[in-house]
This record gives sequence, C-alpha cells and structure tokens, in this order.
Amino acid sequence: MKTITIITLQNVRNYGSVLQAWATQKMFETWGCKVDFFNYMRSNNATPWNRVKAWTKPKSWSVKIIMGILLYPTFLLQDRRFKRFLEKYLNVQKEICTTMTDFKKLKLTSDIYCTGSDQTWNSGWNEGVLPELFLGFVPEHIRKIAYSASFGKDRLDDWEKDETQNLLNRYQAVSVRESAGVKICNSLGINNVVHVLDPTLQLDRSFWSAYAGKTPFKKGYVLIYQLNTNKEFDRYAKEFACRKGLLLVRFCTRIDQILKCGKSVVVPEVFDFVRYIFHADYVITDSFHATAFSINVNTQFISIYPNDYSSRLGSVLKLVGLEDRHLSAYDDFSYVDAAPIDFTHANKVLDEERAKGVEFIKWAIEWNG
Repeated sequence: MKTITIITLQNVRNYGSVLQAWATQKMFETWGCKVDFFNYMRSNNATPWNRVKAWTKPKSWSVKIIMGILLYPTFLLQDRRFKRFLEKYLNVQKEICTTMTDFKKLKLTSDIYCTGSDQTWNSGWNEGVLPELFLGFVPEHIRKIAYSASFGKDRLDDWEKDETQNLLNRYQAVSVRESAGVKICNSLGINNVVHVLDPTLQLDRSFWSAYAGKTPFKKGYVLIYQLNTNKEFDRYAKEFACRKGLLLVRFCTRIDQILKCGKSVVVPEVFDFVRYIFHADYVITDSFHATAFSINVNTQFISIYPNDYSSRLGSVLKLVGLEDRHLSAYDDFSYVDAAPIDFTHANKVLDEERAKGVEFIKWAIEWNG
C-alpha cells in the first residue's frame, strides 16, 4: 500500500476548501493509498483572534474594535463547525506546521508527497510564493506530485516567475485545476502538465447525493452563497427570487450576513453546503466551489464573477459549455424566463474529464521513476 501525505488548505474556514480536501482523500483511498494531511496552519489563521487581526489589518483602531466585536463570534462558530468535520472525516497529522522551518523538522516517511487542490499556488492569497506549498522541504529523491493545484489567476507576475519555476521543476507529476494553470506552467518550461477537474467534481452526483440529506424547506428556494460584499449582487438576487416567486435563502458564512436580504442560515455544518445546493431551485453565487457543485449536481445556477481571481470560474464554465450562466450585467433578468439548463453536455464532459483525472492519479502513484 502506497502512503501519501498531502499539503493543502483544509484549515481555512471555507466550505469548498475542506470539501475538496476530503474529496482528494477519497480519490487516493479509492486507489488503495493510505492518506494523511500535513496540519498546515497559516499564522494569520491559527486562532479566532489571529483571523480578526488579519481581517482588520488595514483599518483604523476604532474600526478594528468594532469589526473585532462583530467578527469574533463568527470565527468561534466557524472553528466549532470546521474542526468537528476535520476531526471526523480527514486524516490530519497532529503536529501543526506554519513555516518552512516547522516542515523541515518533520520526519518524512511517506512514499509520495502531494500538493493538493484549491488555491495552493496563489501568491496573492498567500502573500508571496510559499515554498512549503510547493513541497520545498521534501528532498529531491522523494516523489512529489501536484493534484489539481491552482494559481487562481491567468498569469504570474515577473517577480515570482523564477522561484515558481525552480519549485515546479522538483515535481515528478503535475496536474492543475484550470486551463490557465497549464499555460502558466508551459510558459515556465514545465511541460507534461495535465488539466484535471477539481476533486469535488471528480466525484459525481450520485456520490454527493448520499450527503445531501432532505430538502431544508418545503417551498422552492433561491440560494445565495456569496463570498464577496456586493450590494448589486444582493439587489439582483432579491429581485430574481421575487420574479420567480421563490423563497430567498442566504447561506451565511459570517454572522453579520444576517443583516442582508434572504432567510439566513448561519454558518451551518459542512455537509449543509452540499445539502442546500443540491435541493435549491436556483443558486446565485460568486464562489468557484458553489458553481462547481451546482454544475455537478445539476442545480440551476447563475455565476457572478468576483473582482479578483475569476479565471477559475471562467475556466470551469468554459469547460462544460455553460459560459452563458455568467451574469455580466445586473439588469439582465433574462434568466427568469429562460429555459432550464440542459446538463446533458456538461455531464458528458465531466465524465470524460473524470476519466482523465483517474488516469493522472493512476500514473502519479504507480510511476516508479
């Protein structure tokens, strides 16, 4: 049995992040691997107070105090929800690692080390190129792979190209989540890079239906899953639900979001993310994973691109031929009367891409170099 240890972003309090980590674990276990995760914890995410400081960093002291009072209860609740999920479903090592120094102290005993999915290589989110997320602490002779990793953007800045190239050259197998990621790697002279699905898409609708539970409401509903503050988004969702005659439900990732439009569901359990999308009549979202899940479980959706790092949304919509589900104008209510999405083509594409993902995983773990 091959042993594989993964570094990814499961410790951020984000529904898509923990579900992609769990999906990755499931995929490798399917191939008979024994899987665990480094307990990677960024310093600004270690405690609720650390997260308060990170969120309020550029603000004045008066604003810091007010925001801290508002945010701290949210972060406590997030910790409770996500820690419970991680402890029950994910094989995470006990020792917490924050820096390269921490990782270099570890005894490395696995056959394979893997950079997992999500925006592990996004220098914007990471505030720089972080060698630990490129397995920079793993010796040359040990096999290193990347599975569905993401840069989260279309191109690298000049300052990060050389370091990124050097780190990528140490991998024996690389797959990325977006087509833009393939182009970035190729531009650095890294070839044989494979474009694969996000791990949550690698597992199909029948898999996720087992975790969808019962519909949360007797009445049909439009679900808002919103990661970025956007008043036009809010106004659009409210008007859309009104025109459709459906209940508007907001999946609140923070307690303060209860002040916005829609019936609030406040920081629910992790599998409720699957449940609420699965049973929704429509999903309106600016989230990659909420868009991906909507496609995967064949829920009608409208995708609103965020201001930053929208290439991952564009990539998945283009892949399945649903670019027309991108809302480009907030006065466009044509979706109200539009025919429902026919997911036949999207499902066919996903099945084909899943086969590619399986081939990559098989090659990556069985290669003997």
